[in-house]
This record gives sequence, structure tokens and C-alpha cells, in this order.
Amino acid sequence: MTNIAPVTGPPHARPEPDAAQERRDDFDAQGALDALEGAGTGRLLHTRLLPGRMAIDASWPQWVNPQVSAAVQGTGIDRLWSHQRQAADLAWSGEHVVLSTGTASGKSLGYLLPMLSAVADGSDAPTGRGATAIYLAPTKALAADQETRIRGFAIPGVRAATLDGDTPLDERRWIRDHAALLLTNPDLLHHTLLPGHERWASFFRALRYVVIDECHVYRGVFGSHVAGVLRRLRRIAARYHADPTFVLASATVATPGLHASELIGLPVHEVTRDGSPRAPMLFGLWQPGTKPGAGPDAAQRSAVAESADLMTSLIDRGVQTLTFARSRVGVEIVAEMVRSHAGDRVAAYRGGYLPEERRELENDLRTGKLRGLAATSALELGIDVSGLDAVLLAGWPGTLASLWQRAGRAGRSGRTSLVVLVAEDDPLDSFLVHHPEAIFDRPVEAATLDPRNPFVLAPHIAAAAHELPVTAADSDLFGPSMPAILQSLVARGILRRRPRGWFWAREDRPADHFSLRGGGEDDVRIVETRTARVLGTVDAARAHAAVHTGAVYLHQGTSHVVTELDLDATTAHVVVGDPGWSTFAQSVSAFDIQQVERETRWGSVGLHFGTIRVRTQVTSFQRLLPSGEVIGQHPLDLPERELVTRGVWWTIDENDLLTEGLTEDAMPGALHAAEHASIAMLPLVAQSDRWDVGGVSTALHPDTGLPTVVVYDGYPGGAGFAERAYAEAATWLLATRAAINACPCSDGCPACVQSPKCGNGNHPLDKSGAIVVLDRVLRDHR
Repeated sequence: MTNIAPVTGPPHARPEPDAAQERRDDFDAQGALDALEGAGTGRLLHTRLLPGRMAIDASWPQWVNPQVSAAVQGTGIDRLWSHQRQAADLAWSGEHVVLSTGTASGKSLGYLLPMLSAVADGSDAPTGRGATAIYLAPTKALAADQETRIRGFAIPGVRAATLDGDTPLDERRWIRDHAALLLTNPDLLHHTLLPGHERWASFFRALRYVVIDECHVYRGVFGSHVAGVLRRLRRIAARYHADPTFVLASATVATPGLHASELIGLPVHEVTRDGSPRAPMLFGLWQPGTKPGAGPDAAQRSAVAESADLMTSLIDRGVQTLTFARSRVGVEIVAEMVRSHAGDRVAAYRGGYLPEERRELENDLRTGKLRGLAATSALELGIDVSGLDAVLLAGWPGTLASLWQRAGRAGRSGRTSLVVLVAEDDPLDSFLVHHPEAIFDRPVEAATLDPRNPFVLAPHIAAAAHELPVTAADSDLFGPSMPAILQSLVARGILRRRPRGWFWAREDRPADHFSLRGGGEDDVRIVETRTARVLGTVDAARAHAAVHTGAVYLHQGTSHVVTELDLDATTAHVVVGDPGWSTFAQSVSAFDIQQVERETRWGSVGLHFGTIRVRTQVTSFQRLLPSGEVIGQHPLDLPERELVTRGVWWTIDENDLLTEGLTEDAMPGALHAAEHASIAMLPLVAQSDRWDVGGVSTALHPDTGLPTVVVYDGYPGGAGFAERAYAEAATWLLATRAAINACPCSDGCPACVQSPKCGNGNHPLDKSGAIVVLDRVLRDHR
């Protein structure tokens, strides 16, 4: 990433300011924030001025290949920032390293200098292939951006190429035979390079560096799967006598060295002291009001609509503004609402756009032709957009790491920037804007993954056996559970034991049977009956609730009705038509405790973590008019689904609750409300999303004999979220109690105890009872 220093920074070469930058020289962050009063329906609850930071620069390293030096310094960079130099030196010396610093801190130079130097040094090798390198990005767009940057350097002998699912076959052959620097993603590595490693033998034999960009994205089950892929990559490299150095780049996260080490399975040095300059940032927290024309007890206006009004006000003042929304639909809504007032000076930016469309938008933003852009997280990851005045966040982005990544898109030209977080109608959002210390005075979260999860590890061991026979020595890579997993795979006929190791025993490919981003079950295809066209897919875990027979399914704005869900064929058949109602599936859930792995006592309250089996069955669905009126309820005959996962649960003595004034009749609703709110607040301590976890509450659990509430990971074997919740239980549950108590509603609402994913239709719920429950749970906590 190009270093662009502010006026107060070190003596980096600076580009001439364009006309758009000069027009923004008089930007007044406080004045722009003050002008937002009356722009939307809500109000500013808190402001915080975050101080700037002077740069710490470093000299140019002598080991850099001369042609690489000339190319990079030709872009105006004649000195480095301290973290860039430290990471580059470690990587050049062969040490695995993770560079974890803020947005716009130029992390890419930390890995580009050693990687490009190694490739350039080997480009004139008299025999054989020179050094090769792999760059892994979580998205195709980011890999393409890096290829453009590297090609722009025009370094002789550095042949870089992007390889992804869209690359034509003839290009793949050229890349395999000639490319020295391969830019790709973990999915392509999993499906193509590793299973076909023999065709890539010369490339793997010369492999010197593996760069893993934006590694904080690899968390939860996805991160655990990527950890399996990287262990398989190390195994294949060793087959060809290569021992590559891993260089990882990350947003600011807690313990980046530990996270990087869990990803690659090796010790990693961490570089975290950010030497780049940063201008001051004025940060505002904004609470929307109720929808215009509604009564005082009406629902809060959406963050998307509120942000559109604020963005319009800022653009009217000449403030170049970027608004982040949580979904693609939200992005399009913001752009359309603002465009109706500001015209073609505003655009949307999201995944799914063609590369040339994205390039045009990025260029228009840099030159000032665009005064506003609404974007998804596609603009959060590494895309080089500089010099914006203001950033609006339409809803909490999920983690502090994402918050600071997005906020860092503003203020890159040395002046105080403006960032405003607009709260969604959600317990966590409401809590955060009323408790600013939870944003500004706490460290970023740890990125959670579990590479030892047997449900994740088993398919990777099977895939490894397909690539090369697995031997006992591979337990150094895959861990102590490998023998038991191998025994299970042999018993299921997936692997075959031979004197030289364990071999793949089937005709197909294991990599085709599981996705890095899911739980391993086949997705359910949604097929339009009349045309036999596949409209899309839904994952197996959601299919019972989303595409059951009779469900109304919306695809690109067109309503369809599901005529049949064929579970054996993993197909849902639909017909086009809008019946005038929507549908909502109802379900029942229960859980069985299989193993208690950790537990602690808070007086008479028990806090536990371990393995549970969750049983869920979709039993019926409701038909609802647009007004919300239920006009029918219909039974469904669907099988029960089981999920073996990890959970955190707490138990309370019933007599303690009765003593606190909670009646037996109120107990189920109180526990249910506490469960909902605690699920919503879990991202405060773990990098989870509300949809990554589930929960069950019961006034009498058969395994505990007590009122019990569980929150569990929504993936087989777990994803690390519940474990993190157990470790931070006091912080988590204190915040949950505070969020419920602070909500001004009387009986519970989406901002405190109602959940959009509740299978029981948010019934029963007792808001005041939930506060009683949590007060009792926390009374004796230590």
C-alpha cells in the first residue's frame, strides 16, 4: 500500500494534491458534526476526539533487490515506517511474522519487499525455476488489486498472475508453467493446487514465501478450515523439499501472534507497534429516533435510512463521505436515497461488481468526482482509497477490528476526520452508543478459531490422504487427535490402511465434499419448477426454516412459493407468485449435555463450558400479512436435526429466583429473554455474529435439574465463540444486563430482548424478569 504522509509526517515523497483534495482543505470536522443536528430523526449521544500520531520512520533496507528498490522508490517512497522495516527484516531472515497495524499503515510493503526481492533475485537463475511465492487473499477483488499494484512496479523477471475460479484453462497452464508469484485464495488452494500438486511440482519446489493477507478474516469455522488448508500446504511443500516463510498481515486484533500461529501451526513473531502517522479523528455516536410520523412507543428508525439522511447533509456541505452498511441491500438503499437528492455524485460499491466497475468507482472517489459512496465490507479489506473526509457506519460492524478498519478510511490526508456510528435497533448497538467506554476504552477482540475441531480436521486429513498418503509423522501437523480420526475414516470406508500409510479409498475427490465456509453438508438448491432454473442455494442448517413446503421465498425482489422440499434430493421446488403474505417458521429446541470441560461457581450459580448436543425441529409455520397479523398456522412434518457443538451455560437455583420475587409462571419468559439478550451481546467479547450462535433456555433442564440457559456455537464441533464467552462471562453478562435495563421500552423490543431468529416467535418473553435473573446470576461473580 503506498505511503502517503500527512503534513506532520516523515520525509516521504508526496504526490501533488489534486483539485478535489484542495477543495477539502478547509474541512471542519466539528462543524460538519454540528450541522447534522436535525438532519435525521435522532440525536448525537457522545463525541470523542481521538488524538493523532506522529510517524516513526526507518531507513531503506540494504538487502532489497536493486530492481525492486528502483521500482518501489520510483513511486515516491524513499523511506519506510518502522513496522514495515521490522516485518520485512524478519521475513527476509526466514522468520514467520505477522504484521498487525491499523488501516492505511502500509502493511503490504512489509511483505512485498521480501517476497518481490526473493522472486527477482531468482529470476535470472541459470537452471531450473527461480524462487516462487503465493499470496492468499480472502476475496478475489483483493487479489486482483494486489496483482495490479505488483504489475505497476514493472520489475523485470517478476511474473505475477491471479488464479481463481474465473481463470480460463489456457491461462491456468501458462500460470502453472511460468508464473513466479501466484495471487489466489484459500478456496482455490483447497480445490485445485493441493489436489493437483504433481502438476505444480516445479512451483512448489521453489516456494520461498507464503503471504496471508487480512488474516483476521480467518476466524470461526472458516478460519479453522483455512488452518487445515495451510497445514496441507506445508505438507505438500515439504514433499518437494521446500520450507516457505509465512508472512501474515492483519488488522489490529488482540494477540495477533497467537492467532497467526494457530492458523499456520508454527511459532510466529508479531509486529504491532504502528509507525505510520495518523491524523486526529472526531468520533460521534448517534441514536436514531422513531420512524417519522410514528408514536413515541414505535420502533426505532433503521440505521440505513438514518445514515442516508446524514450522508445527504454532509454531501450538501461539500464533505466527501463514505457510508458502510451491513448488507448489499442496505448499500443499494443508502445510495438510492442519497442519489435522489444529490444525483450522480453518489454511488454504491459492493461485492459482485465487475473489476472495471470497481476501478472506475475507486478512481472517481479519489479524484472527487464522487462525493459519496455507500459500501459493504468489500471496501474494508485493503482497497486503497485515500483522503476521505467522513465515514458513517450504518450499524455496528460486528467487531472493534472492523470498526477501526472502516473508520480508518477517513482522514488519510492529515486533517481531522469525522466518523459517526449510527445505531441499529439491536441490543448491542443500543448498548454501545450509550456506553462509549465499550468502544473507546477496551482493546480489540481476539480472532477466534479452533484448528483442533474434529468436525473440521477430519475432512482435511481425508483430503491430505488423497494428496499424499498420510503417515504417523503427520501428527506433527494435524495434532494428537489424528490417530482417532484416521481410525474413524477407515471404519467409514473413506481411507484404507496400508503399510506405507493411510490412502484415499474412493473414486471421487474429498475436496469436492466440503466447503471452507460451511459445515460440510450439501446445500439445498432452489429450483424454479416451470423453467428448471436454479435460483440459488441455502445451506442445509437453514433449509428447514427457509424453504419448507409452503414457504414464501424472495429472490431478487420476486416472490416465490415453495411447493416441495425434497430433502433426499437436497432440492426445494418453487413457483413464481406473490400470495400477499410472508411466512415464518416455528421450531422447538432442546439440548443434552455430553461433556463438561470447564466449570466455575458464582455462589449458588454454576457456569459451565463443554460439549452439548442440540436437537431442533421445525414444527410449523405462520402466514403473516404485511401488517404483521397472523392469518394462519400450518403444521410441518420435518425430521429433527442434531448438532454436536460447544456451549456455555449457566444454572440457577429455582428457590433463589423465587426469593428474588420471580414467580414460577414468569420464569420461562425471564430465562428466554435473558437468553436472547446474551446472544445479541456475545459479539462484545467474541468475534461472532448473532447468526453464528444459538441458544436454548428452560425452567427445568433434565441434565442439571435446574433453570438453565445455554448459548452455543452454531457449527459442528464448535467455532470458539462459546469458549470465549466462558472466559469473559462476567464482562459479557454484565453488559447484557445493562443493555436490557437501559432500553426505554416497557415490555421488550428488538433493541433489548426480541430476536429476529427466534423459533418460538418471541414468546414468552419477560423483560423485567430477565433483569432479575441476570442480577441473581451476577450477584456473587468474582
